[in-house]
Amino acid sequence: MSLRDRISMAGLTDTGQVRDHNEDCIGLRPELGLLVLADGMGGLKAGEVASAMAVEVITAELEAELKEITAASHDEATGYALESLAVGRAITKANASIYGVAQSQPQCAGMGTTLVVGLFYDNRLTVAHVGDSRMYRLRGNDLEQVTSDHSLVQELVDRGFYTQDEARSAANKNIVTRALGIGADVNFDMQEEVALVGDLYLLCSDGLNDMIDDEQIRTILVENRGNLETAAQILVEAANAEGGRDNVSVLMARVDKTFPVKTGWFRRLVSWFD
Repeated sequence: MSLRDRISMAGLTDTGQVRDHNEDCIGLRPELGLLVLADGMGGLKAGEVASAMAVEVITAELEAELKEITAASHDEATGYALESLAVGRAITKANASIYGVAQSQPQCAGMGTTLVVGLFYDNRLTVAHVGDSRMYRLRGNDLEQVTSDHSLVQELVDRGFYTQDEARSAANKNIVTRALGIGADVNFDMQEEVALVGDLYLLCSDGLNDMIDDEQIRTILVENRGNLETAAQILVEAANAEGGRDNVSVLMARVDKTFPVKTGWFRRLVSWFD
């Protein structure tokens, strides 16, 4: 079932005001209900290689795997939906691909990327992330950060050394504790959420939330929830107006209609016409 007429999506990536090239990469596939955002790191422009590989591999893997899921189901051992397990396998494949290139090509040594993935299915959303790229949810007029940063400063917040306000100005706030492609294995967080009609989800690189605070983000989303392209443009412009010290990328998805999965032979019949 295509989700193109049930979930609206938009995205924008920008180099910012200081960097000379863009190491962020975004991908969105409305028909699959898929959004992928990666913020690369590494010398000699290798960061942009890592982020592009992450988006390309994950998108291709999920496009192939989701075709094989013909009914709503979950894995008995883990309790996760089959779609979630597909996301996990795609991330593992992307990690192996990036790590392999980093090991075999000297100019790419040490490259890696943060990652946040959103996949909508059966009135639900699977969220997976590595590093400090984020997902937010606007429900009504309330903004909530869905992901928790894998960063040194977030660990210090969790331990009580910083408040959230102090963390925004911390000198070490951009040190991530996890990333995709820097090791043979990757440790990612994954969760499943209920997606309600009217929910607006924002995926972003730290070039956005380092420049503007959550209340500014919330206000922009509330005022422009009806036009995602405009909202994306205003968010990027706001980050650049505050200095644009990093690449800034945003992806957005708004749930316009319910999207329950049909089961069994009926779903297979309907899929022929989607």
